[in-house]
Amino acid sequence: MEDLLTIAGKGYRSRLLVGTGKYKDFDETRRAVEASGAEIVTVAIRRTNIGQEPGQPSLLDTLPPSKFTYLPNTAGCYTADDAIRTLRLARELLDGHDLVKLEVLGDPQTLFPNMPETLKAAQTLVKDGFKVMVYCSDDPIQTRQLEEMGCVAVMPLASLIGSGMGILNPWNLSLIIEKAQVPVLVDAGVGTASDAAIAMELGCDGVLMNTAIAGAKNPVLMAGAMKKAVEAGREAFLAGRMPKKLYSASPSSPTTGLISPK
Repeated sequence: MEDLLTIAGKGYRSRLLVGTGKYKDFDETRRAVEASGAEIVTVAIRRTNIGQEPGQPSLLDTLPPSKFTYLPNTAGCYTADDAIRTLRLARELLDGHDLVKLEVLGDPQTLFPNMPETLKAAQTLVKDGFKVMVYCSDDPIQTRQLEEMGCVAVMPLASLIGSGMGILNPWNLSLIIEKAQVPVLVDAGVGTASDAAIAMELGCDGVLMNTAIAGAKNPVLMAGAMKKAVEAGREAFLAGRMPKKLYSASPSSPTTGLISPK
């Protein structure tokens, strides 16, 4: 059977979600997204033109919504009210599109999520009919609260946005994955392909990244590497790794039925 990532009732072949910011131009954005194999692309409504500026180049022309699922996000929002207004604008610009990524930031230095404001915004948006994927801290209690509110996916950070530090707390991620009944996607902190593979090996349902690709010396080549890493990590998780044996070795070849030397 095909191993699909299912979000809000829709299945996706790719478990890699990518951002559309920080590239040198829309052409590089297009080439990187295509190399990644991603089907869901995030767009910062406050920073990228998807119709707010008539007559200006639009991302919609570069990545047509007929081919990609757009995930409008609230990057740059620091209050629940600001995030709610931004996503209502996105729904209007995208003809009623309701799948969104919520992020409410705590401060401009760390870009760590402001969880009280995030919870407040999530509750309002769910009641307003949005299908909310939410950037959050790696706190298993708060991710459970977001799920109980009706969010369709929780997206704990691996490390700070844009830091490239990788997964700093795999134990918390494992706790979240173990209990969650909605998809868990690592969001923020991935720096290279091995970080993405580790996230998937832990059992994450997917990985969202932007800077790790756009900030690479060769974004298109890195996008392809990330595609392979997510696929390899998922396959390793499904295969089930061998148990770790701290104090005993095990020969890789059989120890019985040996050929006797003459």
